[in-house]
Amino acid sequence: MRSKTAVEIYAYWDELRGHRDVPARSQIEPGHIRNILPDLFILEKTPRGDIRFRLAGTRICALFARELRGSTFDALWLAEQTGRLAGIANDVMAQKTPVVLSASSLAGTADRLPTEIILLPLRSPDGVVDRIIGALVPLSRPLWLEATPVNYLDLGGIRVIDIEKANLFLQNRQEKPLPASSQPMIDHSLAGAIRRVLHLRVLEGGRRD
Repeated sequence: MRSKTAVEIYAYWDELRGHRDVPARSQIEPGHIRNILPDLFILEKTPRGDIRFRLAGTRICALFARELRGSTFDALWLAEQTGRLAGIANDVMAQKTPVVLSASSLAGTADRLPTEIILLPLRSPDGVVDRIIGALVPLSRPLWLEATPVNYLDLGGIRVIDIEKANLFLQNRQEKPLPASSQPMIDHSLAGAIRRVLHLRVLEGGRRD
C-alpha cells in the first residue's frame, strides 16, 4: 500500500476483524477514524445486484466534482472497465478478500494522476457480506487538481491482500498488471455519527441496520 489512508483503514478493519474473516458493519466507529473519513466510502450491494455508494467522503466527491450518492461504483471507471470493476467488487464480498487497486485518475487533458483504492469487505447484521468499506486517494496533489474534476478512473493493477500474514507491508501479493488498452481505458447510529462529524455525506435508503 502506498497511501497512509489505505494503511490506516486496513489496520482498523483488521483490528475489528480479530480472529474472524470479516468484521461487522456495526462495529465501525467513525470517531476512531475521524482523520481519514473524507477519503473513505461505503459500498452496498442492492437487491438488484448493483453495487452503489452509500457513503462518500467529501474529498472523494470533490475529486469528481459531483455527489456520489446512489451512484454505482463501476460508473467511476472507463466504459470498457465497468464490468470488470463490478466483478472485482463482487469478488471482494463473495471471497471475503480485501484488494488494493492501482489506477490513474483522468481529468481532461491533465496528466494522469496515480490513485490508490482499497476495498475491504463488511458483514451486514443478517450475516451476509454485502458491504465494502474503502478509500480512494490520489498519490499526489498537482495544482490542476483543485480546478479540474476527474472524469474517470483507469485501472492499472490489482493486488490481493493476504490477511493471514501479520506484517502489513509484506502481506500484499504481487500486483497483477492489466493488459494495455488502445483507449484510456441504516446503520442509523453510524449514519448519525457521520452527520455529527460532518466529514462523510450520508446516503439515505431503505436499509434495516
